Amino acid sequence: MRVVILGSAAGGGLPQWNCRCPNCTLARTEPNRVRPRTQSSIAVSANGTDWLLVNASPDIRQQLFDNPAMHPQEGLRHAPIKAVLLTNGDVDHVAGLLTLREGQPFTLYGTAGILDSVNANRVFDVMAAGVVAREPIAMERTFAPLPGLSVTLFPVPGKVPLWLEDETMEIGAETETTVGAMIEANGRRLAYIPGCARVTDRLKGRVAGADALLFDGTVYYDDDMIRAGVGTKTGWRMGHVPMRGEGGSIAALADAALGRRIFVHINNTNPVLVEDSPERAEVEAAGWTVAHDGLELSL
Repeated sequence: MRVVILGSAAGGGLPQWNCRCPNCTLARTEPNRVRPRTQSSIAVSANGTDWLLVNASPDIRQQLFDNPAMHPQEGLRHAPIKAVLLTNGDVDHVAGLLTLREGQPFTLYGTAGILDSVNANRVFDVMAAGVVAREPIAMERTFAPLPGLSVTLFPVPGKVPLWLEDETMEIGAETETTVGAMIEANGRRLAYIPGCARVTDRLKGRVAGADALLFDGTVYYDDDMIRAGVGTKTGWRMGHVPMRGEGGSIAALADAALGRRIFVHINNTNPVLVEDSPERAEVEAAGWTVAHDGLELSL
């Protein structure tokens, strides 16, 4: 199984277009210390030819351009992307669908809850029904989006997308609106969880034995954005577990039986983005990799 991390940042990317926080400033002035990153997405293939796109980033056009394996390979119109899977309905995971509207057939997969949010917004009708099939997938049901590739969706603690929040919103609930994906090919297993509000025993059991875990790395501490002076929301309020601190993912997953451990979906204020920072050193000492755009895995 071949995995390409197309985008490793959280919503807005790095640098964010209107932000002068220390990380965004370094990404503009010292990219050797803070690499610029696009918004969260990966591509997975069992044969190196047909690809499953997991989440459609607003930056998808640039991401596909930057990765030659994703370029058209034959005829006047062609795309190696044969299917798209959504793990939630956040803007940074669905807005790229609007770019994939050029009459190219593929199948769009997601839970009924996630697809309902897409179907309710008519702007996504630019993906013509006769061209793009929308296939709802039940939790814990293994399906084959592409030959040689199987996927099982499972609930993780999360919340509804920001644009669907209301007074009934519950943070940390396990519903169809935030899911993880266990992706398997040729006897190898990849767990992909770009959004998670907390690490539970059930979740630890679900990912145990995976050859690689790509996990929510939005914030280092719960109050990263407050410390940076650019926001008031905590990681918990956004539906994202911190790496460190009480209930942090590094400690919670320390004894989990896993192969590679990689943080993805990293917010622009997270100090681990600075390659020579003590926070980066602590994360790496704990056995984790901080993802960057273009990082490839062969499992």
